[in-house]
Amino acid sequence: MQVIKSLTQMLALQHPQEARIGFVPTMGFLHEGHLSLVAESTKNCDITIVSIFVNPAQFGPNEDLESYPRDLDRDLALLEQNGVDYVFFPDPDMMYPKPYHTWVEVSDLSGILCGASRPGHFRGVCTVVLKLVNIVKPHFMYMGEKDFQQLTILTIMHRDLNLSTRIIGCPIIRESDGLAKSSRNVYLNSADRKIAVCLSQALFKARSAVAAGFRDAAALIATAKADITASGAKVDYVEIVSATDLSKADIIDEQSRMLIAVYVGKTRLIDNLQLL
Repeated sequence: MQVIKSLTQMLALQHPQEARIGFVPTMGFLHEGHLSLVAESTKNCDITIVSIFVNPAQFGPNEDLESYPRDLDRDLALLEQNGVDYVFFPDPDMMYPKPYHTWVEVSDLSGILCGASRPGHFRGVCTVVLKLVNIVKPHFMYMGEKDFQQLTILTIMHRDLNLSTRIIGCPIIRESDGLAKSSRNVYLNSADRKIAVCLSQALFKARSAVAAGFRDAAALIATAKADITASGAKVDYVEIVSATDLSKADIIDEQSRMLIAVYVGKTRLIDNLQLL
């Protein structure tokens, strides 16, 4: 496995013409969710490239950029064990040379759901992913479904900008009690960790109701909010949207997906689930 820190070196990297290139963008502090994406890439591609870059452009002024968990040595060991060929580990000044002027944003969809609570977040996500795709030039990019809004926005960005890279969405990896794997789970103390399962419990309860024939989105949302609040967490949002364009759903159908964001203590967690 080769670790590349130089932008020039990464741009100059040569691959066999027929090689299928898979790419997994990450912010490091890897867990089983990240490694499941790596496994998909190594299974389906000839060469797998992983980026580790804590992107400052997607953090707000009061968010956890400085305290975001990092463990590069552990990450590199895991990636080598899991068959990765190249790791791209750029410096922020390399990705955003000063003065920096150019930003990418998917209008409308970037200001709802998580975007309403985190202004500018998806502008930072879109910009860095477009830059990484242009640098790495992968055929396939593997991303988890846990941040479903991000996955949808980036898929639309790729379509709108005629990018040839194909995004592959991969299932959420969960703890044994249902909590979605997340690098931010490390922030949870033991009491908050017990509360955090309220997200997945609310989602699976809603899916069970839909399986029993319930189709009223507003009622499902109200129940989920009440259950989450009763557990001791603070609701940021609970919404049911179309999986294709994030438009709000009134009646549950095959495209309906429930998206949740809550604060457990000071930690903001997200989760989602297809309902039918």
